[in-house]
Amino acid sequence: MSAPGREHRADWIDVAATVLLALATVATAWSGYQASRWNGEQAKAFSSANASRIESTRASGLADTQTQIDVATFTQWVDAFAREETELAEFYRRRFRAEFTPAVDAWVATRPLRNADAPLTPFAMPQYRLEARAEAERLEAAAETSAARARTNVQRATNYVLAVVLFAATLFFAGMSSKLPSRRLRLALLVIGVVVFSGTLIWIVTSPISVSV
Repeated sequence: MSAPGREHRADWIDVAATVLLALATVATAWSGYQASRWNGEQAKAFSSANASRIESTRASGLADTQTQIDVATFTQWVDAFAREETELAEFYRRRFRAEFTPAVDAWVATRPLRNADAPLTPFAMPQYRLEARAEAERLEAAAETSAARARTNVQRATNYVLAVVLFAATLFFAGMSSKLPSRRLRLALLVIGVVVFSGTLIWIVTSPISVSV
């Protein structure tokens, strides 16, 4: 009378192991797919960061060139003004860049020759703003945002790779639980497999996903 009962219990373990194998196989495939997707996402984010940094460097170089032009024309203007060459000073004044002129006007309004508290040059005035410099800073900030997103995506891909390993361990435990002769060992391995699978599944369910449309 006991043999049929043991056979029934053994069959129950086999069925549970088979179900666990099927679920773990699907979960392994899904985790592998997600790891691949997040690797792709991090590659795109790093590419975007690099592109933004290249553009930022280009804008920064333009801003440096514009500053050099402003310094050169301002120096010539001050020199002509000091020598009281009014016509030459006006010549240089008309050639100030549009972004530089408001800073010069604001600086002149401070009466720098009489006001000891006046800024030494118009380059210290808040009115001296370069669009290229602002664009460089904006692009650098965008690059850092993309780089941070890439680092996050790398971590997500790593998490899914770890999930693949854990689900593979589940497959091992489930597979071995149907091969050992000892029922206790089979049940123990099955329980371990279920625990590993359940914990990993709960963790992965709370993780973000990436899908292609």
